Amino acid sequence: QQRAGDNDHVAHHYPHQPSLIRNRLSVWNKLCYAIGGAPYQITGSALGFFLQIYLLDVAQLDPSHASIILFVGRAWDAVTDPTVGFLVSRSRWTRFGRMMPWILLSTPFAVLTYFLIWYVPPFQQGKIIWYLIFYCLFQSMQTCFHVPYSALTMFISNDQKERDSATAYRMMVEVLGTVLGTAIQGQIIGGGQDCPTDEPDVNDSRNSTKINTSRVTLDETVSLLQLFDTKQAYLIASGVICIIYVLCAAVLFFGVKESQLLTFRQGLWLVMSHGPYIKLVIGFLFTSLAFMLLEGNFALFITYSLGHRKDFQNILLVIMLSGTLTIPWWQWFLTKFGKKMAVYFGMTWAIPFMILIVCIKSHLIISYLVSVAAGVSVAAAFLLPWSMLPDVVDDFKVRNPDIHGHEALFYSFYVFFIKFASGVSLGISTLSLKFAGYETGSCLQPEAVSLTLKVLVSPVPVVLIAVGLLILRTYPIDEDRRQGNRKLLQEMLDSVTDSDTDSETSALGSSV
Repeated sequence: QQRAGDNDHVAHHYPHQPSLIRNRLSVWNKLCYAIGGAPYQITGSALGFFLQIYLLDVAQLDPSHASIILFVGRAWDAVTDPTVGFLVSRSRWTRFGRMMPWILLSTPFAVLTYFLIWYVPPFQQGKIIWYLIFYCLFQSMQTCFHVPYSALTMFISNDQKERDSATAYRMMVEVLGTVLGTAIQGQIIGGGQDCPTDEPDVNDSRNSTKINTSRVTLDETVSLLQLFDTKQAYLIASGVICIIYVLCAAVLFFGVKESQLLTFRQGLWLVMSHGPYIKLVIGFLFTSLAFMLLEGNFALFITYSLGHRKDFQNILLVIMLSGTLTIPWWQWFLTKFGKKMAVYFGMTWAIPFMILIVCIKSHLIISYLVSVAAGVSVAAAFLLPWSMLPDVVDDFKVRNPDIHGHEALFYSFYVFFIKFASGVSLGISTLSLKFAGYETGSCLQPEAVSLTLKVLVSPVPVVLIAVGLLILRTYPIDEDRRQGNRKLLQEMLDSVTDSDTDSETSALGSSV
């Protein structure tokens, strides 16, 4: 009777709730769902690879100010994730569903604030405030898009295989999104400002002062013109990304329908006390930190440590292309050998190449080869966390069958921990560059900066990956448990379906 009363209450307050739960998804549904993940990755790759070097060399902020912006922005982004997750879980159903209104309404504000991040204001004092405000606002709007989108995985189907398939589509498109973001930002802005290296041959001491003065004036003029062109290029790139953002959101909105009604009945403690979830989050926290450190500092490392100023955007593009091409292979691998084995193999694959890139003498061809190999692990780092989170949610459902509406909390708190740690790592790495003597706008950096960048892209990530893998060894959901949970959930669904059918038959008989 209590359950019937709850159903009547739900029907009264949620008139637009769906009546059927779909198990099978068409290829079109999966593609539309996958395309919805592209904006997060496109903007994320552009910000991850280019924001630090943009703040230092284009906006010409002090490294300490850039560090504050990166840390506060990521920390704010992390704090908003559980908040939005809670609000999404409490949201009422509309005729568009529970998640879609968040996605739709946040898009125009996200696009506007993203564009303003890449605009250099015409004043020097207060630049840090400008970038803090718009970076934090963009992160908030992006969270209002991405948390509901991530939770949407559990709402498009209750079939584990269908969700895994949709996740594979999503990962493919998201890695393509990182390629697209890297390509748009990198190819439009080019290899950065040219640095004059040829000095005039001055033999006449009487004319040396005059020549040097003329050369300095000419160099300053050329530098200002190049800086103006670079600023315009960043604006053009951000405009292109904004257009793609809106198009992807529209495809998601019109191509995907939510198909389940779940109500919010549990608090944070139930989610955070689920053992497999904690182990998964902490393990991937360390491995994600490794790749975020690599991502955040790799452009500077290529430019100043390896000396490939003209080629850094192409090297980044090669990494993303390699990752994109190996996503289907990783999907086959985890299906064949299991997700835990895929984690071990995928994460450790990157370690030799992280070590190699800092040990060998700088050589462009070798840098490209290492980038191809590193892209394989980047693909694993993208695919595996989002492929394993639904397994944790299913495990929670099996052990807590009477608790519903928790999906958004699982996803939002996972993103919260990842983003918060990312903010800390980026802030510390940028401060490390300041202490090493990084000179804003300079074509050459001190040797200490080169050494610091090498540490940030090799030894530190390697240690973080090792710690993360040790923690993931204790993750209890192997293939046997995953398949067992799948069978139990199917039995639970079948029993609910049979019960509903019997109720409808009884009601029909009573009316007759």
